[in-house]
Amino acid sequence: MRVFGIDCGTEVTGFGVVESNDSGREAGLICKALGAIRLNKAKALPERLAQVYRELAAQMAEWQPEIVAIEEVFYSVNAKSALKLGQVRGVALLAAATQGVPVAEYAPLKIKSSVVGYGLADKQQVQFMVARLLGLVEIPEPADAADALAVAICHIHTAQTLERSGGLR
Repeated sequence: MRVFGIDCGTEVTGFGVVESNDSGREAGLICKALGAIRLNKAKALPERLAQVYRELAAQMAEWQPEIVAIEEVFYSVNAKSALKLGQVRGVALLAAATQGVPVAEYAPLKIKSSVVGYGLADKQQVQFMVARLLGLVEIPEPADAADALAVAICHIHTAQTLERSGGLR
């Protein structure tokens, strides 16, 4: 299974591609790609949203994932920030839809619990565990890319659990 994870942000949107390798003696997770889309705050919001769309769609076209995994809306104290984040998230969902790729959404607590084992883990703990689970020599940078990989790992873990228990993917 190849999963394209997305961590939406108004300044940096991270992405990562994780593949599960269930064949052979060593089943595991493989990091195929990671990166970040850095947005210029000086540009108008529509231009930044167009950039997110273009770059995510191009990456999805290149990596041909079976599914896109994305973090659910995080409720912020600041309504304006939450709205902007929602717009970026909407563009990410649109990119997946135009590529014909289904989407799975996960709550932040679920993602952290799946990767770290603790739903309130900090960014450094997530980065460390993502590196361990993927067998990376270095901590994935930026943190937004590590978070995107964590979303993808969460989906793989969830799908494997559901498959073993007889549930649907």
